Amino acid sequence: MTATAPAPSAARVHATALLPRLTLVLAALLATLFAVAAPASAHAALTASDPKDGAVVATAPAQVTLTFSEQVAMGDDSIRVLDPQGKRIDTGELRDMCSGSIVRYGTALHSGLPNGTYTVAWQAVSADSHPVAGAFTFSIGAPSATAVTLPAQTAGDGPVALAYDVARYAAYAGFAVLVGGAAFILVCWRRGAAERSLQRLVVRAWVTLTVATLVMLVLRNPYTGSGKFADAFDLDGLGAVLETKSGASLVSRLLLLGAAALFIAVLFGAYARRLQAEGSAADAKADSDLLFGLAIGGAVVACGVAATWALSEHASTGIQPGIAMPVDILHLLAVATWLGGLTALLVALHKAPGIEREAIRRFSAVAFTSVLVLAATGTYQAWRQIGTWSALTGTWYGQLLMIKVGLVAVLVCIAYVSRKWTGRLAEVPAARAAAVGSQGDVSRETSSVAVAEDAAGDPRRAAQLARQRAAQDNARERQARDADPDRSGLRRSVLAEAGVAVVLLAVTTILTSTEPGRAAELEVGRSADAPAVPNRAIKVTLPFDTGGRNGKGSVRVELDPGRVGANSLHVWADSPDGKPLDLPEVKISFTLPTKDIGPLPVLPERAAPGHWSASGVQLPLAGEWRIDVTVRTSDIDQTTVQKNVKIG
Repeated sequence: MTATAPAPSAARVHATALLPRLTLVLAALLATLFAVAAPASAHAALTASDPKDGAVVATAPAQVTLTFSEQVAMGDDSIRVLDPQGKRIDTGELRDMCSGSIVRYGTALHSGLPNGTYTVAWQAVSADSHPVAGAFTFSIGAPSATAVTLPAQTAGDGPVALAYDVARYAAYAGFAVLVGGAAFILVCWRRGAAERSLQRLVVRAWVTLTVATLVMLVLRNPYTGSGKFADAFDLDGLGAVLETKSGASLVSRLLLLGAAALFIAVLFGAYARRLQAEGSAADAKADSDLLFGLAIGGAVVACGVAATWALSEHASTGIQPGIAMPVDILHLLAVATWLGGLTALLVALHKAPGIEREAIRRFSAVAFTSVLVLAATGTYQAWRQIGTWSALTGTWYGQLLMIKVGLVAVLVCIAYVSRKWTGRLAEVPAARAAAVGSQGDVSRETSSVAVAEDAAGDPRRAAQLARQRAAQDNARERQARDADPDRSGLRRSVLAEAGVAVVLLAVTTILTSTEPGRAAELEVGRSADAPAVPNRAIKVTLPFDTGGRNGKGSVRVELDPGRVGANSLHVWADSPDGKPLDLPEVKISFTLPTKDIGPLPVLPERAAPGHWSASGVQLPLAGEWRIDVTVRTSDIDQTTVQKNVKIG
């Protein structure tokens, strides 16, 4: 008897209508992506310091303070101040100076500090669990040479960070396959609970997520601290980790995975056995009740595991955390349902060619719903973490986000192709699969009789025949799978989806450990509007007239390389006839009015008649700086001339 398939035209119309509908939804959502909102950040950024980076102060400060964009965790050694010889000159005691929305920490300095350039190195853990660190310099009296060399490897960097990021990726992948695979079985293909291939997939995903969580918990201390693997065995450090929000989230995830193990045992144990057994109406009612309990329990555990990320990472900080955390949970669940279900479908198409067409159609509908949820929640998260077009194009986070959006677009296009193959599956007569199944059943029964007969006389021969039977069954399954060109096409398109999904998951993992665009634009030393200039020395000539005898001339100023950071300064004074003019005194200062920095005084030393120089002139930020040159031609005659230059 041949089953009647739905009208081909209806299937094609439904598949063809998918792409325009999805495109319209995405366009509507992206239209609101960069609406105006209050500033916020997710990674902590250093927004201010006292003294400022590159500042030259007349007298030694009593303390150094740092101001951050959000709450951070710091210890007594989180702020270190080093003199030009590399010796610590801070007291080592952290001062909590937070007040209201202002997040500020500091450390006191020893008294009687001599002139010179001092280095401030700091390290902290932001509220979204990621380590942040940095360093800057300031000078007392005048800049000087410094012997301080900061380690190239900081918190959140090096082999430990690489291992931690690998575990983070494995955790995301394990979560996606665990949740998506279980959802695929419960919603799309309940008979899959008895399939060995799907059982192995879900169990391995659970093991992967559990092991990755344990690795992250053990490596958390060196990841946020020294960056050395040996510190993973520091019990005091592990105890400190357990007291943090990140540590509590990882422990909570392990406890929830214990509940997930019970869920898996019931799904692949009692529920799978009930599906294989033929029972009465009362048994059907019990099966329905068990399915309902599995669905509710699985949903609760999945939401709980997703919440361990939402409560400890980007969503828990910045603006609207009360909205962002539930949205993040929905986002994670949508990703897992789509990508994890896609993985389960791929395994089913490869290992279980008898999967019903209706199950594939159900997953197509589930995947479409997941994409819509993913688009809505992802748009909100992108607006929250980016906020401006400049942050989208000018920060590493924004560029990664654009790559992610591009991958999602590619994935949706491939999914559209898969949906067309799914529509074609509805046109294939069911008798074909039934005939193949009947032939397989007859062959298996015949083989079973032969094995039983031989087993009575020769157990070794029986084992050999059993292996041959298994090989024949596998070959028969492959033949059945490859005999249907529509299923083969669907399998290829789903495999392509899975390949793109792996890359997409990797980019998403990198995003979770990248400083968001809002925070990057708030960070000290970054200016999106700063003009760029070529990497060459800045040369200006300024005429002057002090009004006294021999008071006319010009000064030539050269700043090399004319960039943010350390520069060398040369000043030449010339008389009107072009000869070197040896002045009693020349002083220079630099001011950045747009950032309220300066004046930063520089006292160049006389190198030759009419020539003065200074090294290590620190310019901390890019922008349009004003150079003020004060020249004195006698005890009473002096003047100040100025010129604006662009520092990149």
